[in-house]
Amino acid sequence: MALPWRLVPGQALLHRGWDDAWVLYNDLSGDTHLLSGDAMDLLLALRDGDVDPAELAAPELADLLASLRQLELIEPC
Repeated sequence: MALPWRLVPGQALLHRGWDDAWVLYNDLSGDTHLLSGDAMDLLLALRDGDVDPAELAAPELADLLASLRQLELIEPC
């Protein structure tokens, strides 16, 4: 069974992008991150509730989810 994930509560996802690179300001920690298009797409999908928990169990997403969790942008719920 897949762990459901969510944005860390209070995260506004302030971002700007070009090509396949995105700069995201973590308004909770004050850090700025350079993210891939895939990472930003996943964060926006989590924000909008457009991700099925089964999709989050895909092995190719494991590293991306772990990276976003380490940046304190998402958390398991």
